[in-house]
Amino acid sequence: MRKTLYKFRIVIVGLVLTAGVLAFNNPSDRYFEIAKNLDIFATLFKEVNALYVDEVNPNKAIKTGIDAMLSSLDPYTNYIPEDDIENFRTQSTGQYGGIGAVTTRVEGKIKVSMVLDGYSAQKNGLKIGDEVIKIDNIDIRGKSSEETSELMKGQANTAVSLTVLRYGNEIPLKLNFKREKVKINNVPYFGMTTENVGYIKLTEFTMEAGKEVANAVEDLKDQGADKIVLDLRGNPGGLLLEAVNITNVFIPKGKEVVSTRGKITENNTVYKTLNNPVDTEIPLVVLINSGSASASEIVAGTIQDYDRGIVIGKKSFGKGLVQITRPLSYNSQLKVTTAKYYTPSGRCIQALDYSHRNEDGSVGKVPDSLKNEFRTANNRIVYDGGGIDPDLDITNEELSPIAYTLYTKGLIFDYATKYFYEHKEISGSKTFQLSDEEYNDFKNWLSDKDYSYTTQVEHHLAQLKEDAREEKYYKDIATHLKNLKATLSESKSNDLNDFKHQIKELLEEEIASRYYFQRGAVESSFDEDQALITAIEVLNDQSRYSKILQ
Repeated sequence: MRKTLYKFRIVIVGLVLTAGVLAFNNPSDRYFEIAKNLDIFATLFKEVNALYVDEVNPNKAIKTGIDAMLSSLDPYTNYIPEDDIENFRTQSTGQYGGIGAVTTRVEGKIKVSMVLDGYSAQKNGLKIGDEVIKIDNIDIRGKSSEETSELMKGQANTAVSLTVLRYGNEIPLKLNFKREKVKINNVPYFGMTTENVGYIKLTEFTMEAGKEVANAVEDLKDQGADKIVLDLRGNPGGLLLEAVNITNVFIPKGKEVVSTRGKITENNTVYKTLNNPVDTEIPLVVLINSGSASASEIVAGTIQDYDRGIVIGKKSFGKGLVQITRPLSYNSQLKVTTAKYYTPSGRCIQALDYSHRNEDGSVGKVPDSLKNEFRTANNRIVYDGGGIDPDLDITNEELSPIAYTLYTKGLIFDYATKYFYEHKEISGSKTFQLSDEEYNDFKNWLSDKDYSYTTQVEHHLAQLKEDAREEKYYKDIATHLKNLKATLSESKSNDLNDFKHQIKELLEEEIASRYYFQRGAVESSFDEDQALITAIEVLNDQSRYSKILQ
């Protein structure tokens, strides 16, 4: 118990001193308050541990206290205990010891959702769609995805076995693998979308992201690309220095990319490009959406500020905060927000104001009235306080309830597996399309599957019915409600036909991934990706491209 309290004191002192919360003008007053509150917490915890009716898990209780304290600051300031350090290192470096397979939980079952090309999983016969039931003879049915992932990972050159259920096989298969150092590529795909437009999908900002993008640009130019699309959609960010390196691919050496400003002024830094660029002239489009955050926004914002390229898609997430990691006792770490970052024009794109919470503790967005106007190199107007606004706002069609349900229930996934084992090959992933006959086969396959769902209109109708009963109007409108419900039911029965284009797109992407892995999933989406289609149109219309930048 004494050791636990000592550990807690060290952790909390480290957190408080690292954050440097200057709540008092006189430093002695501040340190007294720190010591006083630590003593209160330590004695409180001692009493709870001694008197509480059930046994108290010290690690869990203190972790809960730390997490609650840090959550009152912002979502990005986190305590990382020793047990989670390996996962944190994977997020930072993109490297881990494993077999090169990604699993996901599909309706309570752990299934292989992707096999990384060239690693042990692919070389030793693991297939997308396999259901994993044992890892090293440990039954994992009922275990969480996190527990399964931990069992699969391990030191390089160690052995691991997976027992899997495979489509068409009644008897489980036991496959043996040797773990190796797996590097998750920051650029899982690059290729030509047309004869002259190259496409780069960037999903991570871990180590060597800049090098991967530079190599992709050079390779695409060798293939004939004279225009580039850089896709940052859904990219949550990562290492700030890699954002600088990626921007450096397209802008000259010595240019400011981002500056950071925080409470400790001596740590404020201006980051400039350090290397010779790959190409400062090639026409460029950057794709963003609401899932593009942090380092993604630095890249998009800097390209926009210098008018180096056009930003297309939807408004980005709006994370303008910088975190660093600090070592704590017992091999734990603190990831703490220390500064805000600013693009070259001077704007901070942070959308939520964590320093001024509402009375209920919620966090509000920066109001439009407080947003400031900035100017790009060509004197175009841009704003701070709410993410990166695209130069062209493109809205992709929202996924229908039927398509969403089929996807989340794993029915799209399972049919793709069935299709793979019943079809030896398909045409290239860019050209593959399901025929009407094959789509009808999918509908027939669904006939004994549960894909029930409730639409928003049905939710509202149910609420209207309850309100009508409460306010004594139900008898007056009961017939109308019944007729409306019948109409909705009839309409839903046609959803498989009405939203055929969406469902087919999801099926084609999933099926293509079975044959061509990540490349297949990406290339299969090209013909329905409205933001990408618009990007290609703009890049191939030099007059329109130049007009947007002016």
